[in-house]
Amino acid sequence: MTETHSFTQARDGAIPHEDDAFGALDRMSHIALARLSGGVSPLTYLAAWTDWIGHLAIAPGTAASLAEDAVRRCAELARHAVLPAHHHLPLEGDRDLCGDARFRDPEWSRFPFAYYARAFLATQGWWRHAAEAVPGVSRRHRQLVSFSSRQALDLLCPSNGLWTNPKIAEATLEERGANLVRGLHHLAGDLAREAAGDPPEGTEGFAVGKDLAVTPGRVVHRDRLVELIQYEPATDKVAKEPILIVPAWIMKYYVLDLSPHNSLVRDLIGRGHTVFMVSWRNPEPQDRDIGMDDYLRSGILEALGVVDRIAGGAKVHLVGYCLGGTLAAVGAALLGRRKEDRLASLTLLAAQTDFEQAGELSVFIDESQLHLLEDLMWQEGVLDSRMMGGAFQILRSRDLIWSRLQQQYWLGERPRHIDLMAWNADGTRMPARMHAEYLRHFYLDNDFAEGRLVADGEVVALSDIRVPIFALGTAQDHVAPWRSVYAIHLLADTDVTFALASGGHNGGIVSEPGHSGREYRMRTRKKEGFFMTADEWMQEIPADEGSWWPAWSDWLKEHSSGEREPPVLGEVDPGSPHAIEGEGEGVPTPAPGTYVLQR
Repeated sequence: MTETHSFTQARDGAIPHEDDAFGALDRMSHIALARLSGGVSPLTYLAAWTDWIGHLAIAPGTAASLAEDAVRRCAELARHAVLPAHHHLPLEGDRDLCGDARFRDPEWSRFPFAYYARAFLATQGWWRHAAEAVPGVSRRHRQLVSFSSRQALDLLCPSNGLWTNPKIAEATLEERGANLVRGLHHLAGDLAREAAGDPPEGTEGFAVGKDLAVTPGRVVHRDRLVELIQYEPATDKVAKEPILIVPAWIMKYYVLDLSPHNSLVRDLIGRGHTVFMVSWRNPEPQDRDIGMDDYLRSGILEALGVVDRIAGGAKVHLVGYCLGGTLAAVGAALLGRRKEDRLASLTLLAAQTDFEQAGELSVFIDESQLHLLEDLMWQEGVLDSRMMGGAFQILRSRDLIWSRLQQQYWLGERPRHIDLMAWNADGTRMPARMHAEYLRHFYLDNDFAEGRLVADGEVVALSDIRVPIFALGTAQDHVAPWRSVYAIHLLADTDVTFALASGGHNGGIVSEPGHSGREYRMRTRKKEGFFMTADEWMQEIPADEGSWWPAWSDWLKEHSSGEREPPVLGEVDPGSPHAIEGEGEGVPTPAPGTYVLQR
């Protein structure tokens, strides 16, 4: 018999509020360690390196092979160092370059900078091979050794150095150090803003409700977790089935309603869709006991009830982004199991349902890491957005940490801020209970994919979903790798349309028509069709230039039942359970609402 794991089970054991004296002592120790390490368990990495070193010690053949490889690489570097003919060879000829963007500038072909780059790339190549070559090491420990060694090497990359980066060295000489003075000023300002909890410099030009999230609409429902926004129609006729969008609660919803030119919401209503958007409340420490079932009921089940009332009983296209997509899939499975015919389709945008290959973010999730994090959240009541943001920065340290060091602090140049950067700095907190449940049931135990998840009192599985699915992955996604998103083909028992868009986790979603350099691939596998591996799919499906937005809109209309007059903007009966405080006097709350403005 398969053991099931419910969200409510975690309430009884995941983050207890009472402890005996010995348990409290342990907890305080874990909290202190978590604060020092940024929530990362040193024991996790110690175990990985012990596994790797121990197996290397009993594999003399592998050790000899790695030693021979190191000697060969050193000899090659020596040849480049002593022979003048090689001083100006273009880096493109180096077998270890692998298209590393850090060394694409022509200045890196000059000596000694070319030598620095080759030495770094040779070392990086050796470690990349060594992390995978030792037999007997567990897959997770290989991933951790590879990840941590790469992070250490990225720290030591010559592109980060004052005198080992040709562009920085030249700028310092030309400006006689003025760039360093500007950089020090930038650093002091950034540290002061960080300490005060203020957003980064330059983001003040993007105000929510004025510059961002300006699509006209109205809040039609509010409870302790969500505000539900209905947007004004932009066409005389709309598809009969409205769209309900559930964003991730780790972010503000307006990534899907940025500036007018790149707002997915505005694009949808311009194409004749009625759109509702969930806006999550930014939880406080007193919300520590809000769990996944609460998010499911408020963000999916109750929101669907409001949409149903306003849209006159029409079925709904349920859309989820990132974590919101995982929740939407759970909700769709729950409705399918209950035989509630309320959905027309399910769309998952960069959302995972099978966490077996969840990408590098999973290196932060094991029993040791989660135990440390649970104890920290037990004290705080919430997980602060800065801690989660730090994890994402480490995943993309080249772009988010070291390139910032080079540009802003060594060269003294501030970047041109864009709306997506301003949104990215506007993080949210997460209740301790919910986050612990999410990490355990999905990342750690993969309960949903393996048929063990109990949500709102019902066992749910992806095979319970009875409506067509549109699943979108993005090619450079570090949070929800597209091959992990693609795994829904193995679990869903319905038609699945999979699309792969260029870009990353956020940039690939904010991919408006006219955005240069964009492309996507798309294919539908019918319920009775055969499985195709992700690599086979990539080879067989040709790429189309442009944005995936129009193709998705067409797909939604194909799964709609015609057109109708736009429904009126929702009115809330002040005596109903959905009443909004203050709106009984005829003063509705316009979009973007109030929750999105919370800090």
